[in-house]
Amino acid sequence: MKALVLLLVAASAASAEPLPPKLAAQGGPAGLRPAGGEAKRSPLTEKRPVPRAERERQDARLRRLIGKKPDALVNVHNIWTGETLVLDAAGRAPAVDQDTLNVFLRCHFTNQPTHMDPRLLGVLTGAAKRFNAARIDIVSGFRAPKFNLMLRKKGHEVARDSQHTYGHAVDFRIPGVPTRALVEYVRSLRLGGAGFYPESEFVHADTGPVRFWAGR
Repeated sequence: MKALVLLLVAASAASAEPLPPKLAAQGGPAGLRPAGGEAKRSPLTEKRPVPRAERERQDARLRRLIGKKPDALVNVHNIWTGETLVLDAAGRAPAVDQDTLNVFLRCHFTNQPTHMDPRLLGVLTGAAKRFNAARIDIVSGFRAPKFNLMLRKKGHEVARDSQHTYGHAVDFRIPGVPTRALVEYVRSLRLGGAGFYPESEFVHADTGPVRFWAGR
């Protein structure tokens, strides 16, 4: 009986068809591979080198997404209202519309706005750029005529026909920048008037006739 079993096994092995060469090279069917055999990697999971041209296109897309260094910003702070207007130090963006400028530089005593000369923005942003400043303090913008008259009666250094009453002037300071250096910058623009107030630590800039004076 034992001899018969051995004979049948031998006959079965002899009659079995050999595996195809490709399948044999892979170690046989997946379910019959010897233990520890390494499965062939799928084309979907196999790591392939990225062509140089494709890599350069990807880098270019990343550079466009990352963008350039942002423009320097300056915070223009109104010391009377506590409001802050953010400007681009290069004078480009973010843009400030005329209505926003009028309200920001309104008379703090009457709360009345007027049309402000937009060239004053260039004075402020130019000063910020010149002195690499991140902040400007506004001391005075528009001054309502009745407020201007009240200041004169109290002995303040204000002109009877001040450019402030026309929306053509701004008084400002830059923290950390000497007042004399700031007024020299304003004078160099030759845009209009430049007033120097060393004790009060601010300068006056307007778009009226070109002139210069010093106060307290």
